[in-house]
Amino acid sequence: MTETVAIKLTVNGIAVSSSVAPRDTLADFLRQTLELTGTHTGCEMGVCGACLVLLDDRVVHSCLTFAVQADGSTIETIEGLSERAVIADIQDAFHQRNALQCGFCTPGVLMTAHSLLSQPGVPSREDIRDALSGNYCRCTGYEAIVDAIERVAQSRAGAPTAQEHGEVRA
Repeated sequence: MTETVAIKLTVNGIAVSSSVAPRDTLADFLRQTLELTGTHTGCEMGVCGACLVLLDDRVVHSCLTFAVQADGSTIETIEGLSERAVIADIQDAFHQRNALQCGFCTPGVLMTAHSLLSQPGVPSREDIRDALSGNYCRCTGYEAIVDAIERVAQSRAGAPTAQEHGEVRA
């Protein structure tokens, strides 16, 4: 008989109660139990960043976090941020800069961008690259992703963007 543990948490603003096996990952719980498939599982070793979610406002690898560790916590997934239009400007910038490519890494990248842009100040391109160091993308080469995040950071701060100055990044 498989032992289960009762957990209570808030996911995307909704109170959730469930039973999980002690070794179930948060990624598996979100994907299989709650059917929130925007949280992708890639490497399942915390390397690729496709599984990133916010746990009590901290970016965590849901593939390395047990669901029982989230008991009593608040979880935000890409679905929650998207449905509430919290990241609409970031999504639009990704679309405009063609930073999406295959899309597998995109939810994790968007979670990282949201976390970075929630901090005070306007991050430099170096800060953006540093924040993205935990996200693996095979398709883009990151330039378009960095451009999109930079554009949103400048826009949110009311600063003119490179495009408004007539600059175009390759």
